[in-house]
Amino acid sequence: MSSSGLPSIDSAQVKRVDALAEERFGISVEWLMEAAGWQVARSVGRRAAVVCGVGNNAGDGLAAARHLLRWGRLAGVACVDAARLHGAAARELEALRRIGVEVSTELDLDSAQVVVDALFGTGLSRAPKGRFAEWIEAINASGKEVVAVDLPSGLDADTGAAYSPTVKATTTVTLGLPKPGLLKGDGPRVAGEVWVTDIGIPFEAYRAIGVVVPDDLFSDGDRVRL
Repeated sequence: MSSSGLPSIDSAQVKRVDALAEERFGISVEWLMEAAGWQVARSVGRRAAVVCGVGNNAGDGLAAARHLLRWGRLAGVACVDAARLHGAAARELEALRRIGVEVSTELDLDSAQVVVDALFGTGLSRAPKGRFAEWIEAINASGKEVVAVDLPSGLDADTGAAYSPTVKATTTVTLGLPKPGLLKGDGPRVAGEVWVTDIGIPFEAYRAIGVVVPDDLFSDGDRVRL
């Protein structure tokens, strides 16, 4: 179907839907993270460096890295602080390490043609600082194709404000439904080509929080161009 009229969900609604998916419908965060990683990896056609932060967005990136390795497209993985990963994201890290992938604490984009931006997701509400800011600036300075996970790091998911600095993506793979910040403010300028992808969240979970999703949203495929 067309993305015209497609609803969006803000950062608070994302948390509610994720919780409902598990509590009411039996679909765990781990399952959603795996599906997110699969959708991101499918959007990467060349060798990629996966750049991760410390939250669930990082877990999506780590899941993508495992698929990219199997497909011969992984140039490397770097995490700002892997010790801060917890829950499902920490389990994705462990799965990656068990198949022999070294997760670096240093950013190296030289051998990559594409950068997967998994630094920040919907939880960001202020300007990135420290190593997060340094890595965003390095990604932008690299001149490489950038695939952002859910939304470009540094973009406010709700307001569309691009904090300083914000990743300038070539493509954004947004998960489940678009976030308001992709559609307004600085969002259209920094998000690049945006694809809405199915990660298995029941439409009933959206309806439970008052968001009505067209039944035929993914009838022509599991991704829709925004």
